[in-house]
Amino acid sequence: MSVTTMQEPVAAPRLATTLLPIMGVVFVAFLVIGMAMPVLPLQVHDGLGFGTFVVGLVAGSQFAASLISRPWAGNYSDSRGAKRGVVVGLLAASASGLLYLLSLGFSGTPLTSVAILLLGRGLLGGAESFVITAAVSWGLALVDSRNTGKVIAWVGSAMFAAFAIGAPAGAAIYGIYGFAAIAFATAAAPLVTLLLVAPLPTVAPVHRARFSFAKVVHAVWVPGLGSALGSVGFGAVTAFVVLLFAHQGWANGWLAYTAYAVAFIMARIFFSHVADAIGGAKVALVCALIEALGQALIWLAVRPEMALAGAALTGFGFSLVYPGFGVEAVGRVPAQSRGLAMGAYTAFLDLAQGLASPALGLIATGARLHIVFLVSGVTALGAALVAAWLLGHSVIAGAE
Repeated sequence: MSVTTMQEPVAAPRLATTLLPIMGVVFVAFLVIGMAMPVLPLQVHDGLGFGTFVVGLVAGSQFAASLISRPWAGNYSDSRGAKRGVVVGLLAASASGLLYLLSLGFSGTPLTSVAILLLGRGLLGGAESFVITAAVSWGLALVDSRNTGKVIAWVGSAMFAAFAIGAPAGAAIYGIYGFAAIAFATAAAPLVTLLLVAPLPTVAPVHRARFSFAKVVHAVWVPGLGSALGSVGFGAVTAFVVLLFAHQGWANGWLAYTAYAVAFIMARIFFSHVADAIGGAKVALVCALIEALGQALIWLAVRPEMALAGAALTGFGFSLVYPGFGVEAVGRVPAQSRGLAMGAYTAFLDLAQGLASPALGLIATGARLHIVFLVSGVTALGAALVAAWLLGHSVIAGAE
């Protein structure tokens, strides 16, 4: 097994070759998560007979586990090696599939079955945390530091692509073969992916003093806050834009998702290098303003074309807000603490996504639906203010 040290980065022309296998690992790991997203509510509600509270409890257990395990995942990647972190995540994902299968054996006792599902969902949340945190840390260690933004953007693209493909695939598989097929795929796919991981180069951890988690949070909380504020527009589009189309009497609300996704992917393909070239804060500032403009268009939309344009601008802007602030976060810690930094940074996004949709939903109940997009547009402007602050407060990696 080849070992690559952090002092021997992969040259830029080999960037795609280096990152594609890691992106493949992330894609498979999040594909099984995406497959279960539209299916678990049906299994809990229709299959086991529980109400919406238990459905939310099962779905939310993964979010909670992801958030709690981020520091552990980052610290493990830094101390034991990012490749090991990915392997641990894949094994945990496979074990969650086995718990799904086990739950089917207790269908006659719904409380036992749903308790096992809760354990499986929580374990999958921890697995997701390990895979994405370690994968980004792995990619950062394998390539030149001038490609930090590309690594974060490309690996993140694999995650979003997996969600986009996994949800309809899971619904189709569930409709034909039932929950057992979802459980089997969740157990088997990560094990097969280990074959892809095995030949990849291992990065030896740097055995130097590392930042504590508290110190890392102190270092990355400002870009983390910016990313969290910037992600609210993403939550608004995914949760409420179809409802807006229906409320306005416009057909084909799904086109807003398509416009968002296409713009998101195009931005990642053509502009993922910009944060490395001119600085993460500058990219985050411009793209947060683009996202805010997109949300304003949806807020003011009197025709579906305006809302579609707004969704596209939101997708384009948010696509580069996350890697832009991510470059700033990674630049504020030494190399040996990058895994923990990405774990802490991503935790801000987890928390924002967990709180944003319910909060926006409360706003929508007391006001007209389009006000949701005004609020999320204001939060995007908040992200722009954070980026502007970062421009005037540059920090040398590891410095206090």
